[in-house]
Amino acid sequence: MEDLFGGDAYATPGDVPRALSEYFLLGSRWSVYSHFFGTIIRSRSLALRSLYDDQAWARSSFEIIRNLERCAARFRIEGMDKVRAAGGPLVFVANHMSTMETLVLPGLIRPLKPVTYVVKQKLMDGFFWGPIMRSRDPIAISRKDPRADLEVVLREGQARLASGISVIVFPQGTRTEVWRREGFNSLGVKLAARAGAQVIPVALKTDYWGSSGLFRGFGPVHRDREVRIEFGDPMPVSGRGKAEHERCLDFIESRLRGWGAKIG
Repeated sequence: MEDLFGGDAYATPGDVPRALSEYFLLGSRWSVYSHFFGTIIRSRSLALRSLYDDQAWARSSFEIIRNLERCAARFRIEGMDKVRAAGGPLVFVANHMSTMETLVLPGLIRPLKPVTYVVKQKLMDGFFWGPIMRSRDPIAISRKDPRADLEVVLREGQARLASGISVIVFPQGTRTEVWRREGFNSLGVKLAARAGAQVIPVALKTDYWGSSGLFRGFGPVHRDREVRIEFGDPMPVSGRGKAEHERCLDFIESRLRGWGAKIG
């Protein structure tokens, strides 16, 4: 494991009374999310003024990580050396467990490589998220027409990769705490094959940050659950990429099983 954050940011004496007051005033869920909303509001303000660049994006991501640590989140992050050593832009294919990974991954990847996401179009149009997402020049898809979405990702993803920008893809399409192998499509591998880029699998266990029907994406906080993120080996893709897709599935599934995640 690599110590990326210099220890536990919530352990300083001045932070303890504040953390306790936030816990009792806002409850276990909103003591976490109040920090998050503050960061998002500040980031949106910068984006509206065209000041939310790559460096600001990475800083806001690190701010979220620090604040999660203040709220007792324990991060274990592995494989950053593989990202650091890989030449050229990459296609990151990751399982999608919670909102957390969309906020944390930029702080890990962007200091090493320019990066953007494949996202749903409605995130680009939202009042709070919209200005932030548009500033990141993501690849926006509808999630309504799979064939059209594939064409968009292959065309725009290839252009991003050709310009040196890595791409993060969540092939499951939606957040789920239950891993189902059949729900993980080969979109990321197809993009890497088309662009001649390497693909790198990312296994994520981020169920510290829960979900719920009432507050979509902002469910209960599970402080007893460690946050696990592991980057696999970069792989060149040959042919249609079937073997590489299976290797991505094997990597993610094996890590999730080892971490005690739910397997469908």
